Amino acid sequence: MKRADVPLWLDESNVIFRRGMADCLTGAGFTVVGESARLPPEPELGAAALLLTAADGAGAGLDGVARLVAARPVPLLGLLESALPELVRPALEHGFTGLLVRAEMTPDSLVAAVDAVASGAGSLPPAVLTGLLAGTGGEHTALRAAAAKLLARRELDVLRLLAEGSSTREIAGALCYSERTVKNIVHDTLAKLNCRTRAHAVAIVVRQGGL
Repeated sequence: MKRADVPLWLDESNVIFRRGMADCLTGAGFTVVGESARLPPEPELGAAALLLTAADGAGAGLDGVARLVAARPVPLLGLLESALPELVRPALEHGFTGLLVRAEMTPDSLVAAVDAVASGAGSLPPAVLTGLLAGTGGEHTALRAAAAKLLARRELDVLRLLAEGSSTREIAGALCYSERTVKNIVHDTLAKLNCRTRAHAVAIVVRQGGL
């Protein structure tokens, strides 16, 4: 899917922050079809293929977002003030498939997250994913399920081997893939985790005891 074919609606109360995101995304090739300040005016989602909005209960709240997309479902990419489970859990339960933490967001991570959500893959920051995978107890069931959907089995296998210090060639041999396939898996995994380097992705695996 070409970025120009992904019309976006940006919903953010801070006009400077909103315009910054719009400039970043249009510069990357996306089309911004509308903007709003925490839902008023109400987004015209008939022209949008993705809604980027607050996912921490601010503004019209998560219920307001849910009502908005009930009639015209579109993928949701949310902005959070932090990666605390009490903010992440409701956002995932309300249908957000991608999340970004405001203070940690960069132009690259924003573009990568929009790419991932628009393609149906989902995108979570490393801090959020770490919390999902580390969670224990019944209250974390929904979070762990979301994390499991985010990474495919083969992506987890490649990350484990990377954590063990294996090279691309060694991983290809161990998993019976071509080296090109391994490189593609690594690229897709970094995009999903919003990581810039393999080392960053490996750090997540190590913190989880090998996932």
